[in-house]
Amino acid sequence: MIEEIRIRELGVIRDARLPLSPGFTVLTGETGAGKTMVVTGLGLLMGERADAAAVRTGADAAVVEGRLVVDADGPAAARAVEAGGELDDGALLLVRTLASSGRSRAHVGGRGAPVGVLSDLAEHLVAVHGQTDQLRLRSGAQQLRVLDAFAGAALAADLAGYQEQYERWRRVSAEHADVLAHGQERAREAELLRLGLEDVERVEPQPGEDAALREESERLLNVEQLRVAADDAHAALTGETAGADGTDAGEGGADTRVEAARRALAAGGEHDPALAALAARAAEIAYLLTDLSGDVAEYAAGLEADPTRLAAVEERRAVLSGLVRRYGSAEAAEGHPGIDAVLAWSQRAARRLLDLDDDGRLDALAAERDEAEAELRRIAARLSAARSAAALELQGRVAVELAALAMPSARLEVAVTTTADLGPAGCDGVELLLAAHSGAAPRPLARGASGGELSRVMLALEVVLAGADPVPTMVFDEVDAGVGGRAAVEIGRRLARLARSTQVLVVTHLPQVAAFADHHLTVVKTDDGTVTESGVVHLDDEGRIAELARMLSGSGTGTARAHAEELLRSSREPGAGPDGEGVEQAPAGAPAPPVPAPAKAAKRVPAARAPRSGAARVRRSSS
Repeated sequence: MIEEIRIRELGVIRDARLPLSPGFTVLTGETGAGKTMVVTGLGLLMGERADAAAVRTGADAAVVEGRLVVDADGPAAARAVEAGGELDDGALLLVRTLASSGRSRAHVGGRGAPVGVLSDLAEHLVAVHGQTDQLRLRSGAQQLRVLDAFAGAALAADLAGYQEQYERWRRVSAEHADVLAHGQERAREAELLRLGLEDVERVEPQPGEDAALREESERLLNVEQLRVAADDAHAALTGETAGADGTDAGEGGADTRVEAARRALAAGGEHDPALAALAARAAEIAYLLTDLSGDVAEYAAGLEADPTRLAAVEERRAVLSGLVRRYGSAEAAEGHPGIDAVLAWSQRAARRLLDLDDDGRLDALAAERDEAEAELRRIAARLSAARSAAALELQGRVAVELAALAMPSARLEVAVTTTADLGPAGCDGVELLLAAHSGAAPRPLARGASGGELSRVMLALEVVLAGADPVPTMVFDEVDAGVGGRAAVEIGRRLARLARSTQVLVVTHLPQVAAFADHHLTVVKTDDGTVTESGVVHLDDEGRIAELARMLSGSGTGTARAHAEELLRSSREPGAGPDGEGVEQAPAGAPAPPVPAPAKAAKRVPAARAPRSGAARVRRSSS
C-alpha cells in the first residue's frame, strides 16, 4: 500500500505531497490542474520510461518519492534487499530522479539501484491502468499467471506437481544430452584413466610405503655412523670396552653404578621405609638399563652395509615418486601425503571409469527422460483442461461487468493456446483479446480499444480477479472517459467494491464516480499556474459537496449543491453500495461476480439516509 507520494518539478507540479489511505481515494480538479501528472509521477516511480520533457521548465530535475508499506516476508521486500535496500519500519522508500538532460536515477530503500529494479518491484506493488499505458497483464506470462490464480486451488496443486516433474525432466534431459554429445570426449577420458590405473597396478604401492623407504634409505646410507653411535651408547651403559688383547678393560658402566646405588639404598632401607622405596626405584632403573643395553647391542649387531639393498630401495623410491608426480598432485592439495595421494586418485579414477564405461547409462537416462516427459504431458493435459474451463468462466464474469460499464457489446476472449512444447508452466499460452463492439474482430487487449474503454475493461477484469490475484495498490487514470449517467455510477460502485480488497487511487472528472470514494483529494493550481503542497487538499464532507457541485455544473450554485448532496448521500445508502440494488444483475445462467471479504471500514462522516424516491431522482438526473 502507498502511504505517501511526493512530486517535485514535474510538469505543472512544483512541489506536491499526496498522503494516501487504504480504501478508495479519488483525485479531482480542473482540467490541466495536474491530476494526470500524479499518475505520470507514479509511473516513473514504478520504473516507466522517462521523458525529459516532463521536467518542469526552468528546473534541473524532477523528483518523485514514494513511501510504500510492504510485507517484510514478501517478494517486493526480498527484491529490495537483494538490490541493497533496507526497509524503514515496515515501509519501503523509493525515489526516481529525472534530470532535464534526460538522465534518470533510482534509489530503493536508501541505496542507488538500476531503474529496472523499480519495474521488478512494480509487479508486486502497483497496477497502473492509464489512458495510454496498462502496467499490468502486459505479457503473456503475466496473463497466464492471472488465469491460473483465477482457476484456484485445483489447478494450483497440478501446477506444483508439474513444476516439480519439469525440473526432474530438464535435469535428466540435460544429462542425457551431455552423455550423447560428449561420447568421444568421455571415451578419451576413460582411456586415460584406464592407462593410469594400469600404471598404478603394476607398481602396487602400499599406504605409507614411500615414507618407510625413505627411512630405510637414510639408515643404509649412514650405517657406519650408526654403528659407532650404538657402540658408544652400549659402552656407556655397561662399561664394557675391548682392550688390546680382547679382554674387557672397562671401569664399570651405568648399569654397574646403578646396581651399586641400589645395594647401598637397600642396606639403609632396613631402618627407613622411605629409603627402601628409593632402593626399589633404583632396582627398576637397573632392569631398564639392562634391557636398553641389550636392545642397543642387538641394533648394533643388525647394522650391515648392503649396497644391493640400498640400490633396490632407491630404485623403488624413484618409481613411487614418478607415480606421485603423475597422479597425486590434486589429491595432495586435499591433504593426502605422498603415495597416499596416488592411492586416493586411483580410487576416484576407478569410480569415474565405471561411470564412463557404463554402456547402459545412455539407455537408462533416455528411459528416465521419457518417463518424466510422459508424466509431464499427462499433468499438462489436466492443466490445459482446467485453464480452458477457467477461461470460459472468466469471460462470462467479465461480460457481466462490461455490460454494467456501458460496453454491452464488448467481448473479452481469454484465448488458451496449447502446443506440443513443454514449458515451465505447461504447454499453454494465454492471450487476452478484446472485441470492443459486436462488429469488431478480437484483437490483443492493448490494441482492441480506446484508452477509456481499455481502462474500463481493466476495471472489469480487476473486479473479477479481486482476491484471486491481489495487488496492494491499483491506479486508474480517467477510467470514466467517454461515459456518463448510469455507466458512471456503475464504475463508481465497482471501484468501491474493488477497494474492499486493495488500495484504489482514481483520477476522474465524473462526480458519480467521485461520490463513491472513501477519501477525496483535489488539485488546485496557484496563480502562477503551478501546483504546490498547499494545492493538494484532502476534502471533508463540506468540501466534497462543493467539489462535486463544481464537477456537476462548473459552479457552486444552490441547485448544483443540492444535487451534489443528494449524490453523496445516495452513494452511502446501503442499497447503493457495490452489492446493492443498483448493481446491474447478471444474465440468467451467467456466473456471479466474486464478492471479496470486507475490508476495514473507511473513515467517513455519517450521512442521513435519503428517501428511496430521492435516491431514484438523483440516479435519473445523473444518467
